[in-house]
Amino acid sequence: MKAKQDWIERAKKNAALEAVKHVRDCSVVGLGSGSTAAYAIEAIGERIRRDGLNILGVPTSYQAFALAVKHGIAVTTLEEYPTLDLTIDGVDQVDEKLNLIKGMGGALTREKIVASASKQNIVVADRNKRVKVLGEKGHPLPIEVLPFALAVVKRSIERLGGKPVLREGKGKVGPVVTDNGNMIVDAVFGPIDDPGALEGRLKLVPGVLETGLFVGLVDLVYLGTASGVEKIERKR
Repeated sequence: MKAKQDWIERAKKNAALEAVKHVRDCSVVGLGSGSTAAYAIEAIGERIRRDGLNILGVPTSYQAFALAVKHGIAVTTLEEYPTLDLTIDGVDQVDEKLNLIKGMGGALTREKIVASASKQNIVVADRNKRVKVLGEKGHPLPIEVLPFALAVVKRSIERLGGKPVLREGKGKVGPVVTDNGNMIVDAVFGPIDDPGALEGRLKLVPGVLETGLFVGLVDLVYLGTASGVEKIERKR
């Protein structure tokens, strides 16, 4: 088990290091959340120290903010820079068309906002995150929900064929609360053959603030292995 975990961590770091090569001096970078994005934030900080780069970062979560500060990255906001040069973020699943499921870390809404504001979006992960169809292997789709609308949203998800479960906190009693003060519903739909259509139907449900489906937003994916990195670019 330890050997497998060591392999996965090496793969994550390899992917993150390759993505950080795209960061240029005087750029504004979206800083993703999660364990693989954390390696990227650390590597950006190292480039700032080593190469003297002038970089501003827009964190997608409190976790990303704290890591940026720790590694010497000056942080800014979308109010100051509504257009970003690039974003580097992790992923939970990526299909053959580079559509994503994100949000197991609970930061899906801010991650999608930052991605939509970026000229280039780069995703980093270990190769195990690649799938043929999103939602396979029983993987849930995270959905950020206004607390007032929780019961209504869960019922609507069931009508759309999903099995919704309110995400509970670990180490605390009660549900997970996002950085935006909302709740996360993890909905299992099975294989999602048309992510765009499901995204559209879910976004019409009152009380759904955002879904973890990222459709057509990614330009480049780096999938790490124990010894290297696989590069996948979006077909134009």
